[in-house]
Amino acid sequence: MHNTSLLSLPIFSSIYDVQEVQLILLNNPALAMAGQWKSLKNRRLQNWGGVVHEKGLLPQPLPPWLTKITQMICEETGLFPSPINHVLINEYLPHQGIMPHQDGPAYFPVVAILSLGSPAVMKFSPHSRFGEYNGMATNSTTAVHDTSENAESAENKTGLCSDEHDVSVLLMPCSLLIFKDEAYSDYLHGIEDSNVHQLDKVVNAFEWQKQEGQEGALDVACTDGIKSLKRTSTRVSLTCRLVSKVHKNLFKF
Repeated sequence: MHNTSLLSLPIFSSIYDVQEVQLILLNNPALAMAGQWKSLKNRRLQNWGGVVHEKGLLPQPLPPWLTKITQMICEETGLFPSPINHVLINEYLPHQGIMPHQDGPAYFPVVAILSLGSPAVMKFSPHSRFGEYNGMATNSTTAVHDTSENAESAENKTGLCSDEHDVSVLLMPCSLLIFKDEAYSDYLHGIEDSNVHQLDKVVNAFEWQKQEGQEGALDVACTDGIKSLKRTSTRVSLTCRLVSKVHKNLFKF
């Protein structure tokens, strides 16, 4: 995977006070309303922007507070050809994650994930067809993902390669992870269901190393030479994407 396929940006740190921004977002009334959340097997989810169908998006306007965030992401990155129109908000308890999966063909192939609260590690694993093309050993494991009505139905169930070519990214609070190109098309991405995440394959280790010894540093332990992150609080993520085809009426496709 080329380094340019994965971009980890502290998008708010150069503009606002990181902790202030995080508090504003996490205390947003929409996140506190129980009726906005859909409970899944291993997390809670909110769907904003409309219903993602295999043929496109049945749109609903994003609320102003989300539009402000998505506009900033578009301006900062310059990677989206038109405004972001769909956002999933996931809430993870310290032991929760998401199974390896790929985003579906309904989306423009760039994903921006804004992380809030507790840090976590996201792992990128080669898709089984990538292994076939490159002569890598594959196994028969199938990546089963959770789905919610009208929210994650565009994600695909696919096979995993061996973990020899895995890449991991540390998702710091108020950081923006962008993945595209090979990372989007040839890799599965997921977060392990565990309150301890290994840091041995993290490509942005400098993110936690620069905090060592400082107040508020990550809870990192070393066992048998392997450093691990202990997740101690809730993580909230905003997955921001562009659905290229927009339809106002499902029956007029």
